[in-house]
Amino acid sequence: MQHQDLWRALAFLLAGLVLGLLTGAMAWSLLAASVAYITWLHHGLAELLVWLRHRKEHEPPEHPGVFEEVTLEVDYLRERHKKRKKKLASYLKQFQNATRALPDATVVLDVDDEVRWANSAARRDLGICWPEDVGQRITNLVRTPALRAYIEASRGQEGSTIEIEGPMDAERYLSVLTAPYGVDQRILVARDVTQLHMANQIHADFVANVSHELRTPITVFQGYLEMLRDQQNQAPAAWQPALEQMSAHARRMQNLVEELLLLSSLESELRVPQPSTVDIPALISDIHGRARELSGADEHLFSFEIDGSLCLNGARAEIDSAFSNLVFNAVQYTPARGVIRVRWYRDELGAHFAVEDNGIGIAPEHLPRLTERFYRVDPSRARDQRGGGTGLGLAIVKHVLARHGATLDITSTPGKGSCFRADFPSTEIRLRQPAAVEVAHETG
Repeated sequence: MQHQDLWRALAFLLAGLVLGLLTGAMAWSLLAASVAYITWLHHGLAELLVWLRHRKEHEPPEHPGVFEEVTLEVDYLRERHKKRKKKLASYLKQFQNATRALPDATVVLDVDDEVRWANSAARRDLGICWPEDVGQRITNLVRTPALRAYIEASRGQEGSTIEIEGPMDAERYLSVLTAPYGVDQRILVARDVTQLHMANQIHADFVANVSHELRTPITVFQGYLEMLRDQQNQAPAAWQPALEQMSAHARRMQNLVEELLLLSSLESELRVPQPSTVDIPALISDIHGRARELSGADEHLFSFEIDGSLCLNGARAEIDSAFSNLVFNAVQYTPARGVIRVRWYRDELGAHFAVEDNGIGIAPEHLPRLTERFYRVDPSRARDQRGGGTGLGLAIVKHVLARHGATLDITSTPGKGSCFRADFPSTEIRLRQPAAVEVAHETG
């Protein structure tokens, strides 16, 4: 068809030449032929444009040549686009039908956290109605402070979850997850975890009640043991090793009960009820003294780098428990004369408490489970370390940090040592004057 357009252009040119020979005005004749050809092309383009804009009201132009090819190509592209659009609409409908049938509340949010779509479960669990609430900010529809803070904090992140009370029913609990979806969108999924929450609560109450009931008999038992040890004339000398061993196990059982009760109290609330400013440098100084006593004859070398102006907003007893557990773990699992480095500093991300050692280290497969209750990398070895731990230390650390909006980062290399770092958000930082960094080293 391109040849037809070429011959048509030559025909107009030939007509201009003939007209020029007849009239003797060659230039004007060629110009007239060119204008005629351009006018013909413009007319064809105008008809093509009208057809493209109003395809339903007009027939396609019937000009032969390139116009016919363009018309056929546009028709082909439009049909292909129509099929693709129909296919995408079918996929979208399938997705909506699938998500509508899900028992979990599902909401699609845009970059401004405005509702774009929601399934029927979202009406039941969150009170979000589709399509009535399209274009409304989710924080205006679900006025739960915890959810509002979570949505702001989770923007751009994947996999983070939060548990909240149900906005439509305070006796229900929802686990909320957000994740990137599509272009500049997020998908929010809320799952009903009421049964799981109740089971965890029953478990926590059981542990707390049993621990509370064990506290009194253990105290009585320990008291009689101390009396027998102190009154050696009442107890034969042959009994002394057995009494010492019984006392050690009684102390360990008492520590276990106390830590179980502490864990139960930490789990009862997600945040510290009445936070206050905690003098972290002074707290670390106190932990240093206790760590030296625990080290004893092993004579570990301690190095402290402390920002003397950096304090925290929180509960002193809880932070003391978390920080001391990290330091004491380093003492327990670092060989004699080993080096333990403690740092308390801040940067643009917040405040950080880091404990590094050159101890035995931990294999990578154990790291994800270290904060589980009673989890031990080597149970037999742990029980031999200075009376043994309870296996609850890092679980307590995790819960204390969570109540202060902080997280625990663990890195370790077997045979080289470990680093446990507590990361606190900037919102929990409190500063005092003058700003100073205290550096202390112990040398052997």
